[in-house]
Amino acid sequence: MTRKNVHVAMYSGGASSAYVAYQMVQKYGKENCILFFTNTLWEDEDNYRFMDEVAEYIGLEITERIDGRTPEEVFYDYRFLGNSRLAKCSEELKVYQTITFLEDLRDEQNLEPILYFGIGPHEKHRAINLTEFYNHRPVEPIETRFPMIDTFSQDINVKSIIENEWGIKLPRMYNLGFSHANCGGRCVRGGFQHYAQLYKVWPDRYLEQEEMEENFRKHFDKNVSILKKDGGPFTLKEYRKQLENEGVEKFLKSPDDTVPCVCTV
Repeated sequence: MTRKNVHVAMYSGGASSAYVAYQMVQKYGKENCILFFTNTLWEDEDNYRFMDEVAEYIGLEITERIDGRTPEEVFYDYRFLGNSRLAKCSEELKVYQTITFLEDLRDEQNLEPILYFGIGPHEKHRAINLTEFYNHRPVEPIETRFPMIDTFSQDINVKSIIENEWGIKLPRMYNLGFSHANCGGRCVRGGFQHYAQLYKVWPDRYLEQEEMEENFRKHFDKNVSILKKDGGPFTLKEYRKQLENEGVEKFLKSPDDTVPCVCTV
């Protein structure tokens, strides 16, 4: 029996994913659309505020999947500390939850999901990677769409539209200088610039992450770290001392070459 299409916005708490979700609903109708969010339990509280306000504006409830573990608990379960190269937290809390949800749509509701991402023209490489992923990871390939690349004009000012036309204040992490809002700034895929920004804006949150890293190292007696330097471990404690000695601003100038989690924008 042929499945009915259902349009699923990968709803991350970012401006682009919010705009894509709105346009998706306008085109296909609320009855044929889903706002899908995977919650890591580490998100910044203002992301939740933004997502709720956008969902209310669109007129569609958020469909949320929660594993129940935090990224830290995933690290302990796998005895592996996440870093910019490999993050089991993303795989377990985001990817696995997404795949099982999509398969449930097919198996239990006879729906065929079409995924929508808010990735822009400057991130075409991520679009290619996601297309490949959803072609091979589920039991059957799943169609992926990237309206910010394929449909809308490249000069759309999504942030201005949301704030000035929708009347919704953007998540605070935009104005605080973060390149993405993953896990409230504690994202293990963040690099040196990201953690310098975290220390500058929320030193207490940086220290929470540093303590988590130190506790993991002691618990498993492993010389591991989130950041890497010269091919080896470089702890957040070591990096904090460098930031304090040399000044944070010095480390905010070089963009990281790390990649944020698979379904965030």
